[in-house]
Amino acid sequence: MSGVLTLIVVLAVIAAVVWLVRRHTADTTAALEDARAESRRWVERLGGQVLALTGTDEASRQALADAAERYTAAGSQMEQARTPAQCRQVTETAYEGLYYVRAARVAMGMDPGPELPPLPGRSGAGEVTEDRRVEVDGRTLGASPGPTGRNTHYYPGGTVAGRPVPRGWYSEPWWKPALVAGAWGVGSALLFSSLFSGMAGVEQAAWAGGPDGVDGGFDGGFDGGGADGAGFDGGSDGGWFDGGGGWSDDAGFGGDLF
Repeated sequence: MSGVLTLIVVLAVIAAVVWLVRRHTADTTAALEDARAESRRWVERLGGQVLALTGTDEASRQALADAAERYTAAGSQMEQARTPAQCRQVTETAYEGLYYVRAARVAMGMDPGPELPPLPGRSGAGEVTEDRRVEVDGRTLGASPGPTGRNTHYYPGGTVAGRPVPRGWYSEPWWKPALVAGAWGVGSALLFSSLFSGMAGVEQAAWAGGPDGVDGGFDGGFDGGGADGAGFDGGSDGGWFDGGGGWSDDAGFGGDLF
């Protein structure tokens, strides 16, 4: 009799385990599908804006080129997403692209649309609050709160390779080498201090310790136009993507846009 009871208990335990496994699998599948649907919605929204707008000057064309790059990157990552966290990363990339769309609309004198929830690291990075033009290592670098004939490269603000880059318009995308390499080059702290010293609204403390990482930052040179073909790495605004399909730290967003 005891043997029969033992068998019944064992069978009950096995049945419970099978049920739990199936339930977990079903829940995981449902969560992934929901995350994919949300990501797809943001990517499609970004794509609609990119296709609908045509830049009227260098600043708006550059911002739309950057938005188009984020759209391409998000689409590529969407194809590779296998977890809800990776899908949320797709949403984040599409979200950044919409910040560039918003900047392009402002540059063209259009209604920018509704406010966007903040990107990771954006508020802590601060913003450009005054026009600046400085000489660094024989190069002239400019920054301004809004687009100008010289400052045509927009950055929405955030953390690149562990250090803040204020949102604003720049004459060159000086943060790009660190974003690609994942580390700031020698001379980057001097560049930052020269450009932002004493500027209200810009975080200074994170740059006070001097540069770290490999050289090849600002000295790498820029082409002055087009989108960032190298893509993103995990150091930018809580996690952007690189061109090879890598994933960064988890972050996600909600809300509606345009």
